[in-house]
Amino acid sequence: MSDGYATGAPPAPGERGERASLVQLYETMALIRAFETRVAALYRDSEIPGFVHTSLGQEAVAAGVCAALTGEDYVATTHRGHGHVLAKGADVDGMMAELFAKETGLCRGKGGSMHVADPSKGILGANAIVGASIPLAVGAGLSSKLLSQGRVAVAFFGEGAVNQGAFHEAVNLAAIWDLPVLFVCENNIYAEFTDSTTMTRVANVAQRTAGGYGIEASSHDGNDVAAVHAATHDAAERCRSGAGPVLLEFATYRWHGHYEGDGQPYKSEQEASEWRSRDPLEQAAARLLADGDADAPHLAAVRADAATRVERATELARAASEPADEEAYQHVFGN
Repeated sequence: MSDGYATGAPPAPGERGERASLVQLYETMALIRAFETRVAALYRDSEIPGFVHTSLGQEAVAAGVCAALTGEDYVATTHRGHGHVLAKGADVDGMMAELFAKETGLCRGKGGSMHVADPSKGILGANAIVGASIPLAVGAGLSSKLLSQGRVAVAFFGEGAVNQGAFHEAVNLAAIWDLPVLFVCENNIYAEFTDSTTMTRVANVAQRTAGGYGIEASSHDGNDVAAVHAATHDAAERCRSGAGPVLLEFATYRWHGHYEGDGQPYKSEQEASEWRSRDPLEQAAARLLADGDADAPHLAAVRADAATRVERATELARAASEPADEEAYQHVFGN
């Protein structure tokens, strides 16, 4: 295990040009899996208020993408953004406290699951509006270019967001201005409760984007964390070099419903079973064992450490204080 993870800190993005090892990527996925599994249970037990949308099954995209970024790069995410935020290096304790709506949360309890942010880590925020991450990242990319910062801005979104006007306006603007924006589409088949292939004649997002806006776009296996990381590393370097935006489409699958409590009657058991058999953590573990880069006890220890870390964060969140009433008036425009 990496030193940072062993001491309880979440894995963080590396320095520019560095590639993460598969062991490091596995550690990040294990943390996300432990966090999301615990959050799902806490929500079912009514300990977490509001709505919760978990990313179980999609860990490889968050881990692979964020490991290819620098600490200063931007990410803008979605209502299903816990994994992205953790992979970008957000504090696990602060993240859990935010979901509990406690004063020790990353946003002092005012953001919650769908609006968590941490500007100190380049995390511009999660967003409940479908597709809202896309123009937000384009704005960040524009500022990076105008200020010659060399920062890449990443927009995470699902394939359903591609049918929003904001997607097309933002991608076109990024293209004509050659902005350092990385559009990351997590194609998990379903736009909320609807099979997204029924919503367009061209289901391949990369194909639609490359042909329509003349930018570099490609599709990849979103459950293969090494493939995700390699594709993102190359794309981020292209963006950073001034060559313009890139879109990466990652085929993946959310194990749970659109939100916790969704019974998923729109999915077949066979489909769900087939995708679960492609568990990104199990795929990475099999490769590590086959290549001799890790043994079974080591991987078990990684998962155990992640579970312990998340349980500690849960207990801290339970014990934390509620925000003071005055907090509601802080960070409000004009105040």
